[in-house]
Amino acid sequence: MIKITLKDGSIKEFEPGVSVLDITKGISEGLARNACCGIVDGKVSDLRHIVNNDAELSICTFDSQEGKDAVRHSISHVLAYAVQRLFPTAKLAIGPSITNGFYYDFDVETPFTAEDLVKLEVEMKKIIKENPSIERFELPKEEALKLMESEPYKVELINDLPEGEILSFYKMGDFTDLCAGPHLMSLKPVKAIKLLRSAGAYWRGNEKNKMLSRIYGTAFLKKAELDVHLEAIEEAKKRDHNKLGRELKLFMTDEKIGQGLPLMMPKGAKIIQLLQRWVEDEEEKRGYLLTKTPLMAKSDLYKTSGHWDHYKDGMFVLGDESKGEEVMALRPMTCPFQYTIYNAEQHSYRDLPIRYGETSTLFRNEASGEMHGLTRVRQFTLADGHLIVTPEQLEEEFKGVLELIDYIMSTLGIAEDITYRFSKWDPKNTEKYINNPAAWDHTQSVMKQILDHLKIDYVEADDEAAFYGPKLDFQCRNVHGKEDTLFTVQIDFALAERFDMTYIDKNGEKKRPYIIHRSSIGCYERTLAMLIEKYAGSFPTWLSPVQAKVLPISDKYNDYADSVVKSLKNKGIRVEADYRAEKIGYKIREARLERSPFILVVGEKEAESNTVSVRSRKDGDEGSVALVEFETRILTEIANKEI
Repeated sequence: MIKITLKDGSIKEFEPGVSVLDITKGISEGLARNACCGIVDGKVSDLRHIVNNDAELSICTFDSQEGKDAVRHSISHVLAYAVQRLFPTAKLAIGPSITNGFYYDFDVETPFTAEDLVKLEVEMKKIIKENPSIERFELPKEEALKLMESEPYKVELINDLPEGEILSFYKMGDFTDLCAGPHLMSLKPVKAIKLLRSAGAYWRGNEKNKMLSRIYGTAFLKKAELDVHLEAIEEAKKRDHNKLGRELKLFMTDEKIGQGLPLMMPKGAKIIQLLQRWVEDEEEKRGYLLTKTPLMAKSDLYKTSGHWDHYKDGMFVLGDESKGEEVMALRPMTCPFQYTIYNAEQHSYRDLPIRYGETSTLFRNEASGEMHGLTRVRQFTLADGHLIVTPEQLEEEFKGVLELIDYIMSTLGIAEDITYRFSKWDPKNTEKYINNPAAWDHTQSVMKQILDHLKIDYVEADDEAAFYGPKLDFQCRNVHGKEDTLFTVQIDFALAERFDMTYIDKNGEKKRPYIIHRSSIGCYERTLAMLIEKYAGSFPTWLSPVQAKVLPISDKYNDYADSVVKSLKNKGIRVEADYRAEKIGYKIREARLERSPFILVVGEKEAESNTVSVRSRKDGDEGSVALVEFETRILTEIANKEI
């Protein structure tokens, strides 16, 4: 007998050779009906998986992400099956599940149209109704290549695998695909599917490869769940910073300027200015020393730091070394510049910690297919900083960095949206990282100890570190469900040695400091994008580019409106007036569309009593209020940075 330990800790006994499905039936028929896949000894497997030894087992229903993935990955194969039926010359690439759905990439002569998606969705529903059998089988590499010889992208994937590898396939009716699984046992439970859009995607994400046609879709077990999801997608479209930011005249782009180079319009520039001044003032209170460093440097600097070897492809390089020209590069980060400042004088342990901060303009040569709105750009502004510390100060200073970040994120109202990722190196990928396994093991161990001691709730991720050290990534999902890294905190074991950075310890000996790389608010452009989506453009009053809009009922009251504007401006309140000869109802609607926190309507009654008729985003029409009373109220709201 084998012992199966279930998620709740209970143990059941079964004969060897039992399938996950049989185990599930042995627990509960109801659970078996709703099961999508299982997790056997930590590995996600489909329900046909055979268990021969003692194992730990979790049964995954659609309520779990693993269950959703199994359903949606199965439906991605249904999509490929439908494409094969309707577009027989299409070549198959890959079709994984993603957070809220799935996609499949195809090589087709002409990109898919909206009409094609409608036809494919009809064909997919037809296949689901047919409920073809789903079978899994395995082949050695040579036989797998022969089976997939008409599918060049599958052949490439197979050839990348080591010799002797056994590959798994899934057969659905007369459609067969190379796939690791897991899949559903049957398509019968799937009651709701939707193809959402098509887009271009480079094979393997490399712009040097061919552009394929990607179809995105999703699937649910109940139509009602799909309807809720589609409503959420529509809401996300309304909040999409790339659309809403342009509508609100926060930023724009222009083909003559180029991709990834957004232009901040006055309102967007004002928000970034407010954030920047606030962050710089807060950092100064916490002991940061402001630096101002060049936007470019000779290649020598980046060769010393290691960026030239590990990051050159992501940099904008000026000059041609092969022609004997002096080679410069626009800076992709500030670290080596601030280290050079540190090295301008000898430091004692009494000088440490030294905290450098800078609002730095940085440049990174993002691939054209990766750029989007304000979240992936080629020029951006970072609240950058580096702390040079002794080993004894490392944990306390790391804690101080997190406290600063928490204050900023909480004030912005986004702390609850943040998750944490402990990003480590991959010892197999020595080209990407500084190849010093002992230093990596030590630094990752130190960082893990700090994170655990500070009770940070994080997930671990291999092959996501910076090339010089592990990092804590602050992750946040955008309105479309995609997870973005807002900013990072890194412990650097390498660059102090590369730049020969030292301090004199208590015994008069030279020692290498630790370096903490950090940002307190991240990239201002990306933060603005996140705030647009978080608040749907209705920013907290302290951050709103226009905090109050004054609307005279008619031109007879323009003089009084002007006096209200002057009074508010004298108090430091950002205010605009609408003097157009339009009906007041129209002007109120326009001001609402501009997301003004306060609309102040003035007419005869208000002019006589030195009042304003207040309409706020929060409470609607509040009636007449003394101007001085309104000024006190809004100034308090701004000073407290109320959300």
